[in-house]
Amino acid sequence: MKSKLTILSLALACPAVMFSQEMTQTTSAPVEPTTMETMPSYNSWSISFGGGIPFMQQADLKSIQSGNTLVGYSAYFSIDKALSHTFGLKLQYDRGETRQGYFNTKDAAPANAAANLQVAGRTQYDGISLIGDVNLSNLLRRVDRKADFRWAIHGYAGVGVLAYRAYQKDEFGQRLMTENKPFKFNSLFGQAGAGLKYKISNRVDIEGRLMYVVTGDDAFDGGGDQYSAVNSISAKHSDNFFNATLGLSINLGKNANHIMWVDPLKDIYNRIDELETKVDNIQLCKSGDADNDGVCDDWDRQLDTPAGARVDGAGVALDVDMDGVIDLYDKCVTVPGPVENNGCPTTTSNNGLVSENETKLDGIEFDLNSDRILPSSNPILNSAISYINSSNDSYTVVGATDTRGTDAYNQTLSERRASNVKQYLINNGVQSSRIDIQGNGKHDLKYPECDPASKCPEWKNRANRRVYFKAK
Repeated sequence: MKSKLTILSLALACPAVMFSQEMTQTTSAPVEPTTMETMPSYNSWSISFGGGIPFMQQADLKSIQSGNTLVGYSAYFSIDKALSHTFGLKLQYDRGETRQGYFNTKDAAPANAAANLQVAGRTQYDGISLIGDVNLSNLLRRVDRKADFRWAIHGYAGVGVLAYRAYQKDEFGQRLMTENKPFKFNSLFGQAGAGLKYKISNRVDIEGRLMYVVTGDDAFDGGGDQYSAVNSISAKHSDNFFNATLGLSINLGKNANHIMWVDPLKDIYNRIDELETKVDNIQLCKSGDADNDGVCDDWDRQLDTPAGARVDGAGVALDVDMDGVIDLYDKCVTVPGPVENNGCPTTTSNNGLVSENETKLDGIEFDLNSDRILPSSNPILNSAISYINSSNDSYTVVGATDTRGTDAYNQTLSERRASNVKQYLINNGVQSSRIDIQGNGKHDLKYPECDPASKCPEWKNRANRRVYFKAK
């Protein structure tokens, strides 16, 4: 029976070890960087083994009884997989022998032992179980702790199958009382307890455990109901025992640390602290900021911004009204005007009339490809109406365009613009006989340097799309 159990446990353990090697290679593969540095990988597989002494105390025959202390032995081997930094699973094989009763089965029985129900018992057992492992220290540990830790408390609980042989001895000799074959439905058992681990190195841990084993069988101690009159806890109960062990865990894998010895949250907090200390060491604007506008030269599109000028994200000086005069020098920031007038519209006299010594009245502008008079031109036109009606002269309304488009298209467009302005004047009180029109197309530029239009800012091209008056 023992040899069969040994072969069976090895058959279960070998595939798990092979799987461990494969998973170790997988889990140790480099992880794609998620921040400025590659996040570390951790080992998750290990093997554990150890030995100790079992004490049968929850049974008819006990290890400590009538002044005698009977000590057996136990051993375990497990393959461990950490599913997270707080929880893992163990596939564990246990083997051992408990000793219980009034004397040691190695010793001679006292006289009349059977008559006095004073017998010795020993039980050889083998068990295979699946055990859950809870890392209580990582559950309760403060995440703001920076120092490494070497102690950890673990909690264990699991179920499995149990096989055993229970022997009894009295003055008539030793005999087999009960044999429980493995892998029967009634051979299930459970165990739970706690362990204290100490990390000797990144590869080796030492652990002391205390487990409580529930056999689920009243005959496990080699006794039974026939002894209940002497030392039974109840008429019928399962025989349970404590198992104290000391063992080692060998952490497998290519990485530096095992996940059960790492708290990822603590690592995150430590990384945040490291990054905070590195902020002061970050060198901004390696190429400098020549114009001191707050935008590094590496992405500054205007490297000679005047001192004091407000800039956009690309380092270009702001020009809110887009008249070609930056806000720093524009005396009419929200109203477009020519450069020669500091970005302000052409001034008028106090009564709103154009000065009589001017030979033309300009400033009536249009959108691109449009002959619609912009509402902003109405004050200029109204001043022109007052001026024309107050004089005895006749005037020509001249239309012009920018340099975009063909000659024929721009000629027609300039005539339509002049015609619309003439109609506005007539509709508002100017005699039609005093007004005629002339279209100059794109050959009458206020800013001749804007040919082609791409050479100039938009405010200059807009100024070229205009209508003005000249005396006949």
